[in-house]
Amino acid sequence: MNQVAIVTGGTRGIGRAISKALIADGMKVAAVYHGNDEAAKSFREETGHETFKFDITDLDACMSGVAEIEKKLGPVTVLVNNAGITRDGVLHKMTADSWRSVIEANLYSCFNMCRAVINGMRERGYGRIINNSSINGQKGQFGQTNYCASKSGIIGFSRALAQESAAKGITVNVVCPGYIDTEMTAVMDPQILASVVKQIPVGRLGKPEEVAGIVSMLASEKASFITGATIAVNGGQHMA
Repeated sequence: MNQVAIVTGGTRGIGRAISKALIADGMKVAAVYHGNDEAAKSFREETGHETFKFDITDLDACMSGVAEIEKKLGPVTVLVNNAGITRDGVLHKMTADSWRSVIEANLYSCFNMCRAVINGMRERGYGRIINNSSINGQKGQFGQTNYCASKSGIIGFSRALAQESAAKGITVNVVCPGYIDTEMTAVMDPQILASVVKQIPVGRLGKPEEVAGIVSMLASEKASFITGATIAVNGGQHMA
């Protein structure tokens, strides 16, 4: 089967590692991004695979974007919803914009992208959808009511979609990364980051490639009997 994968936020950090892992698996990968043209250029030069720029918080843009990807690469068989943002702050000081922007970027985008590919997958009787949540979507985190709500919502959304889609040969699973060595953790206060690492039983941050390895497995034929699962990649920091 000619495998075509979409990875949102696919040109940087965890998303870049996922894109590269799926390329190594022999897939045609469409790395979707929104803002960082330089990272997208670097990705294209490194991998030789195409990038697509559109706003995943807009359903019409997602429908058009997926149509363009399928026209260029073929029917989408794998979707990895990886893109996400944070706008941290305690609830009693949080603005409506900080709430809305995180919910739209993290949760609405998951709906939008799944909605854009689901009919084609159902018609073809095959699909792999992997939605990235977070350790904080499982356990909660001070100052992240918006982020935790969005990431918890992804888990519930995925479990429901898994039930709707199983009979059509489509699996839907969730990966919950813990604290991973990316640009996001690199800008954390060193003292705070050190305190986080102390809470991780394996004693270190995760690597983007370790998340990508799980996504690669879930996107493969080997995972055909796994659906509705939530897999933690957090070094033992939270066990649920």
